[in-house]
Amino acid sequence: MLRRELSKPGYVPQPIALGINTDAYQPIERKLGITRQLIEVMQETRHPFSLITKNALVERDMDLLAPLAEQQLVSVHFSVTSLDPHLSAKLEPRASAPHARLRAMRRLSDAGIPVGVMVAPVIPWINDAELESVLEASRDAGASSAGYVLLRLPYEVAPLFRDWLDAHYPQRAEHVMSTINQLRGGKDYDSQFGKRMRGEGVYADLLANRFKLASKRLGFNASRQQWPWLDCSKFIAPLPPKKPSLQGELF
Repeated sequence: MLRRELSKPGYVPQPIALGINTDAYQPIERKLGITRQLIEVMQETRHPFSLITKNALVERDMDLLAPLAEQQLVSVHFSVTSLDPHLSAKLEPRASAPHARLRAMRRLSDAGIPVGVMVAPVIPWINDAELESVLEASRDAGASSAGYVLLRLPYEVAPLFRDWLDAHYPQRAEHVMSTINQLRGGKDYDSQFGKRMRGEGVYADLLANRFKLASKRLGFNASRQQWPWLDCSKFIAPLPPKKPSLQGELF
């Protein structure tokens, strides 16, 4: 499918982000290797892309990522929710432990691959106190860019999260949801662009200011050059996939 899209006449390359809607390195990736195959197509076509993941399995593909980084064709961003392995295990039971993500971050950085950190999701009264410590640990592990995303609860996610709160933090559940509702205009979620990632109100402003001050102190995002610039000029359109023949193939 990727090869077919890239081979369309008139296609204009722009950086592709792998891992936005769901992690680029699901547990089954160890068996199927779908993400690795996508990276191989990107390598073949010299198409710029970025990865975002909570899984240290990305280290497996350093042999592909390092040469691409030399051509300014890739960056890798690690989503880190907490440095507490117990909290991380409750929130993300199938993701790599925090120390494993930081180790992977360091190894990729040492190999010349631009890495960044995304503190996500930030959950009021659960992991929000760790914002600065996660940023600092990631900087020490080689991250050169940083961002954060406030907890989002679209559609069926909201009742699932409420169940999770009741199971793990019953004494804080009401306080957590009250703060989230204040951030979202009295609702569990507000999908408006510009608000869904940050929220609004006093708490949102305080969080944004904390992030800004910590980023400045740690040297994150001091200039746009620290955000990996990806080169679209090297793209080579692939040949379209062969259409299956009704008569089959002899060879």
